[in-house]
Amino acid sequence: MLEVEDIHTNYGESYVLQGVSLRVDQGEVVAVLGRNGVGKSTLIRSLIGLTPPRRGRVLLKGEDITRLPAHEIARRGVGLVPQGRRIFASLAVGEHLQIGERPGNGSGWSLPRVLDLFPRLRERLHNRGNKLSGGEQQMLACGRALVGNPDILLMDEPSEGLAPILVRELGRILAQLKTGGASILLVEQNLAFALRIADRVYLMSKGKIVHESRPDELRRDEEVKARYLGV
Repeated sequence: MLEVEDIHTNYGESYVLQGVSLRVDQGEVVAVLGRNGVGKSTLIRSLIGLTPPRRGRVLLKGEDITRLPAHEIARRGVGLVPQGRRIFASLAVGEHLQIGERPGNGSGWSLPRVLDLFPRLRERLHNRGNKLSGGEQQMLACGRALVGNPDILLMDEPSEGLAPILVRELGRILAQLKTGGASILLVEQNLAFALRIADRVYLMSKGKIVHESRPDELRRDEEVKARYLGV
């Protein structure tokens, strides 16, 4: 589904991604974990065309999308749930979802189906973005991405700032998406949350992938967790 081949990305003179390679297969949830400042969000920006890599390739279903502008990458089937949610304060919940809607290409997400997944959004359909709680904004950010019917969903720190009960609810929703065959690249700092959801895990440190394993293997590897995650 998604293949990242040896990408190198700079912010000006700052050399952030230093040869990152990873893959997400069809129907797989892959988590990228690491401490603050290791390049996780830069990875997301590189994949969606906001900060294109200087070297390397990003392939979506075998097509090279590395040099495409962000709106073309979205049209090719890459959905994004951004860090910080990025909800428009003046738009109602329904307007957010209508703007993001795109004809399905197999996954079949529609406005009614998203509202079935997030019943709270149905209750808040006419409320503006600035009247939503943090948890409701995160649901809306997920729903807005889903109605675009992406082939793969990129999620940048979706549990950030959420109360534990809402993190559990988010985990339930991601488990449903996973059961439905969604392909997801999940960038997270919440180790327990990511390990419950992911099929495979990558660890990043100083702009590089330094470890790859199954969640159960990482759960048992105290040395790796201490070295790269500080836990």
